[in-house]
Amino acid sequence: MAHLVPLGTPAPLMPVMVIIETVSSIIRPGTLAVRLAANIVAGHLLLVLLGSQGPNLSGLVLAGLIIGLFALITLECAVACIQAYVFTILSSLYVGEHTRIEMSKG
Repeated sequence: MAHLVPLGTPAPLMPVMVIIETVSSIIRPGTLAVRLAANIVAGHLLLVLLGSQGPNLSGLVLAGLIIGLFALITLECAVACIQAYVFTILSSLYVGEHTRIEMSKG
């Protein structure tokens, strides 16, 4: 339990800090998953909403919409790469943190 208490924490606050750090460790993977899912859904939702307007348009406006959709798809690919990088880094930090804790116990 000592690894859940930051250095310099007053003795009366130690039980509270253990609870807070435990909850934080349990919730972290869930918040990471929600963040990743929200970013994926937001981009797809925007593409679907704009793309569904195609049949209602004609001429120059339709050409502008198609160009805009291609630009948005390019942006989505960039966002996907960035999200993959962030997910990998945060996952490795999370796993490394728990591996370090387990190694210090043994």
